[in-house]
Amino acid sequence: MSADGVVKAVNGTIVECNTAYIGSHFANYDSYVVLSHFKGHSMAGFGGAIKNISIGLASSEGKAWIHSGGTGGSIWGGEQDAFLETMAEAGKSVPDCLGNGEHIIYINVLNNISIDCDCDGSPTEPDIYDIGILASTDPVAIDQASIDLCFAAEGSESLQQRVERQNGLHTLEHAEEIGLGSRTYDLVDIDE
Repeated sequence: MSADGVVKAVNGTIVECNTAYIGSHFANYDSYVVLSHFKGHSMAGFGGAIKNISIGLASSEGKAWIHSGGTGGSIWGGEQDAFLETMAEAGKSVPDCLGNGEHIIYINVLNNISIDCDCDGSPTEPDIYDIGILASTDPVAIDQASIDLCFAAEGSESLQQRVERQNGLHTLEHAEEIGLGSRTYDLVDIDE
């Protein structure tokens, strides 16, 4: 499904959204709750809402497209910033397909945060423990707030180094630039 509402099924197994290839069942639903365990990631620096709506919803072909930086080449040999930008662009295609994101809510769980993704077969032990749970209708704002809270937490040094080494904040910069959301947010504590 593209931003104009046209569904493009390819081989009956994927749906194309501009340059993002999303699993074929995506079009079966008109709203989504995106639940993410916020954590570090070896390639992206960190993983949260944007990573979940781009790589998490992508078909196998879509995952390869994103990891290659949109070239279709090697998923391990692509240029880092191109990968991060393609991930943001693929992420933007998802709310665009659903009417500019009016039907998506994002929830990031900030608990037991390691520098490694949950998909890693042997992730490092968590360095950051229970910060809380965030919810937003803006994937850029929720990921920015998650980064800010994690970086301020005790034990965050390894996560900060991972994000910096992978230039992970570029995902948020590019996502904001292309209109996926805003890095500016208001944090409202509902416990008080």
